[in-house]
Amino acid sequence: MHDTNGPADGAAAALSKHDALAGTFPATKEGRVLFAIAFLFSLFQIATAAHLLDPPSQLVRAIHVGFVTVLIFPLLAAMGTRSGAARAIAWSLSALGAAVAFYQCYEYADLLVRAGDPLPQDIAFGVIGIGIVFAAAWALMGPALPIISGAFLAYCLFGEYLPSPLNHRGYAFSQVIDHMAYGTEGIYGIPTLVSSSYIFLFILFGAFLEKAGMIQLFNDVSLRLVGARRGGAAKVAIISSGLMGTISGSGVANVVTTGQFTIPLMKRFGYRPAFAGGVEATASMGGQIMPPVMGAVAFIMAETLGVEYHEVVKAALIPAILYFASAFWMVHLEAGKRGLLGLPRNELPSARAAITKGWYLVLPLAALVWLLFSGYTPLFAGTVGLGFTLLLILGSSIALGLPSTAVRVIFWIGLGLVAAAFFKFGMEVVVVALAVLVLANGIWKGGRETLAICRDALADGAKTALPVAIACALVGIIIGTMTLTGAANTFGQFIVSVGGKSLLLSLLLTMVTCLVLGMGIPTIPNYIITSSIAGPALLELGVPLIVSHMFVFYFGILADLTPPVALACFAAAPIARESGLKISFEAIKVAAAGFVIPFMAVYSPALMLQEGGPLAASLGYPAAVAYIVFKTGFAIGLWGAAVIGFAAVRLNLFERALATAASFSMLAALPVTDEIGFALGAVFAVLIWRRARAAAAPEAA
Repeated sequence: MHDTNGPADGAAAALSKHDALAGTFPATKEGRVLFAIAFLFSLFQIATAAHLLDPPSQLVRAIHVGFVTVLIFPLLAAMGTRSGAARAIAWSLSALGAAVAFYQCYEYADLLVRAGDPLPQDIAFGVIGIGIVFAAAWALMGPALPIISGAFLAYCLFGEYLPSPLNHRGYAFSQVIDHMAYGTEGIYGIPTLVSSSYIFLFILFGAFLEKAGMIQLFNDVSLRLVGARRGGAAKVAIISSGLMGTISGSGVANVVTTGQFTIPLMKRFGYRPAFAGGVEATASMGGQIMPPVMGAVAFIMAETLGVEYHEVVKAALIPAILYFASAFWMVHLEAGKRGLLGLPRNELPSARAAITKGWYLVLPLAALVWLLFSGYTPLFAGTVGLGFTLLLILGSSIALGLPSTAVRVIFWIGLGLVAAAFFKFGMEVVVVALAVLVLANGIWKGGRETLAICRDALADGAKTALPVAIACALVGIIIGTMTLTGAANTFGQFIVSVGGKSLLLSLLLTMVTCLVLGMGIPTIPNYIITSSIAGPALLELGVPLIVSHMFVFYFGILADLTPPVALACFAAAPIARESGLKISFEAIKVAAAGFVIPFMAVYSPALMLQEGGPLAASLGYPAAVAYIVFKTGFAIGLWGAAVIGFAAVRLNLFERALATAASFSMLAALPVTDEIGFALGAVFAVLIWRRARAAAAPEAA
């Protein structure tokens, strides 16, 4: 039975199901307290990022996790309208989270001195801290990640009793707790470091842009660009959802925000509900592989690999373009098969009007990209980008109240000079400018409304960051297990032993591992887990470092599209009014390139603009890049025709089989398979050209 609620109600239900913190803060005294804590959380993160506060990194991580655990339990209780007893328990757990953070700060110097030799009270607070993180993750995200992390923690404690080669030498309980609850391993490891710096800032950045109207700007421009073309509604979804996905950091949340607009538009246009949901899910998840932000994984990858951020972006760029080009091709073929023409031009918004109204929203994003590619750290770039966004939002509110165009121009020039002065005089200039703008906005009603929007964005950004932050803290248990026991070597040796006989089998095993571990786990912790387990093994098999990490990252993304969990697809289901499983199968077809590209990049690293590989050795690097991009595009084009069953004309079974064989031949990376693939592709093209010409002849007559 279909849901009788409207798209907006369905979207809200979907987001509530997949994000327990969806919606606004409760309009109660308790809700106002939680709102204030979330607001302070964001202010603390901004102050440490801008070095207005400069505590040691360990304390920043402890306070970050403290804020997260303080907020999660009472927020879940308050937003779930639980009983008074449940709320009392929630606030008790919240107090324990605060106590652990306070203990870390109060005992910081002494903890450094007695590192490796903890006192009984250290062990007690360590156990509480680990338990609170597990409980918060389970309450917010469900059992998948806590169970996996718990298995790793159990391995630390009891792995010595396992048969060889799975066993380890054994570790005392106090040693395990000390390793996991203190220092820079365990719950305060690198994932928490990245969460407390880069990720939080970029989530805030996306929250401000969303509050300021970036979704509407993307939708309007996308509609004007491709809305009138064949299959225009789905192409609009790909552009707008992909663009918003690059800055939102969450594919599932992106589905239920932009999806409220794009999925009904596609259905009204004539697309099947399952296909519409699949397109939205594919585009939203694809936003996390599209530079510049890549759902914040780019920053974790750069930190993990010890490379510059732009090296990660360079590796991601061509595959991301091919991914979205493939999605475009799929919806183009589906539209041709079903005779879906473009939207009427008189129904489309004006791109010029949209840009005129919201042009300033693009400036912080442009500044962010420029800074990232100029060699500045992601933390610096994110801080500057967020500061510039606030300057523009508050400044535009002031500019609206100025008496004439000339005065507004002078005002904007002055604000631009203030922004430029940042690079010479530092963050203090921006802070002073923001303080002046806040005071100016507080004088008149329109300005106070803008201040309220900014205040809400800070609190909502903190709330949005909670699932990622708690996941990063919990996944630190897995990383801590790797560093303490060397467990990654066992799995890695197994993959290497398989790869000694067949690299393809090793890749398939790694792919299945990523898809299974990714079921119900957000992209960031999934990447951290799989890269720590499988990444070193692929590297030992000769796969370039960045390519091996991009391989596991891609399949971590695709886990949200593949059955049986397919979070992004089930989030789209109430909006599309269709089964999440059916949407998942359509999403797999639309996202076919995502399954193909990682394999091709392993055999031909030039696809990710990396040196090495037999192709580059024989053709030279520039020619290898051009060839592999052309071959991949051609293979994806043939695969799309085979899957959709259309290419200028409807395809029969023989033609679909021919296109499939040609596509797989080019993916195999074996001797002469490329030649066979191109030959079969040429035969397919000639057959389709002749059929299309024959079909057009009667119409011309």
